[in-house]
Amino acid sequence: MVQRGDLFDLVVLGGGAAAFAAAIRAEEQGFRAVLVNTRLPLGGTCVNVGCIPSKFLLEAGNEYFYRQSPQFPCNLAGVARCDFPEAIANKERMVRRLRRSSYEDVLKGRKIEAIEGWGTLLPGRKVKVGSRRLTGRHVLVATGSSPRIPPVEGLAEAGYLTHRTLMQRKDRPDELLVLGGGPTGAEFGQMYAHFGSAVTILESGPRLLPREEPEVSEEVTRCLRNEGLTVHLGIRVRRVHRKRGRVVCELENDGRAFRCEADEILIATGVVPNTAGMGLEGAGVRLTRAGYIRTTSRLETSVQGVWAAGDVTGRPALETVAAKQGATVAMNALQKARITIRYDWVPHAIFTNPQVAGVGLTEAEALRQGRTCDCRVIDMRRVPKALTVGDTRGVLKMVRDTKTDRILGVHIVSPIAADMIHAAAYALRGRFTVADLVDTVHTFPTFSEALKQAAESFHHDMRNMSCCIE
Repeated sequence: MVQRGDLFDLVVLGGGAAAFAAAIRAEEQGFRAVLVNTRLPLGGTCVNVGCIPSKFLLEAGNEYFYRQSPQFPCNLAGVARCDFPEAIANKERMVRRLRRSSYEDVLKGRKIEAIEGWGTLLPGRKVKVGSRRLTGRHVLVATGSSPRIPPVEGLAEAGYLTHRTLMQRKDRPDELLVLGGGPTGAEFGQMYAHFGSAVTILESGPRLLPREEPEVSEEVTRCLRNEGLTVHLGIRVRRVHRKRGRVVCELENDGRAFRCEADEILIATGVVPNTAGMGLEGAGVRLTRAGYIRTTSRLETSVQGVWAAGDVTGRPALETVAAKQGATVAMNALQKARITIRYDWVPHAIFTNPQVAGVGLTEAEALRQGRTCDCRVIDMRRVPKALTVGDTRGVLKMVRDTKTDRILGVHIVSPIAADMIHAAAYALRGRFTVADLVDTVHTFPTFSEALKQAAESFHHDMRNMSCCIE
């Protein structure tokens, strides 16, 4: 085991979830690890500019917006007030507290060196950081991703916001254009609409949330429009410019030209990997055309002893995936394990209101794999708990393999979809059949009963079923 100077068992480029998971797992096994944090403060995207601050603001916006129109008529609607600059200040305090407790303090209690600086990979598993040369038995590249800015004429000159810069502003745009209808566009569009901005979402595809099931996209679009958001689909942005201080988007839809304008425009068109300018290709690491790092199923790159984890791999850009990959690399690299990850068992969530969550295959993915499948969709208006609490927004779609009766995927829109999805994730990991789920007793009344109803609906017309039949 290497133990002296700038020689390490594992040199990690990055300071986010993948990097921390790998370094901690290495240190726990008695290996010497070093973190070279090259971009954001320690903690990476999730705690600094991603999950934590955005979910804080989403919940603050939810409370403010829905308080104005209570679900129950016995609760009279009142005039709610929101101090938006204070919401941003509260968000910053939350970020600092979690960055300190979950990352900075964690390092203090462990024998992991952390270096702030730009790391460049050199041949021979060496990393240059300032005047230092670090050598690793293994090197992990876990530098994350950044917002993707599309090549739209005039966009750079007009100026734009990303979700990172938008959350730093203490003022709230009265009118906001959102370019992109994926998870970030949907979340931030609704967030700022809840705080009082007039929001227009511009999506180039035929539906919002294009990677989700069509029934999921349709329901989320309906909910957003019912809350006053404007959603344009099938849009091509021809040009962006400023006029009298306002952003003007010249658009085209089915050959029809029109324009939208607002105070600001938020770019929410996905991410690009942070792999440029790091010497990767010079060190022999192969990249895809889009700049992602090519890896084996065990996450080793084209260079022996150089590994990749997190957003740079092109797998689902989730904090949970990054952390799982980082820990996996530590085991595969240092313990010569042969661990792989089942990405179709990884649940994901989008924190609009209602929430979106999914795990497993969509119907289209199952058909592309040559499986014979059928599906059932349950409307939340059929779920007693949804009726009881006065919130019937949502659907649940279940995908079943017709040959084996096994559950292949579950996709949910519900006020608590992000919590409900774990039951489905356990079912997939346990290789449950639809019959297994039908035979499982569920608590009544709960939103999770929609899972049982979907399973029952493969064999029964649920319109003729009592809620108390087991």
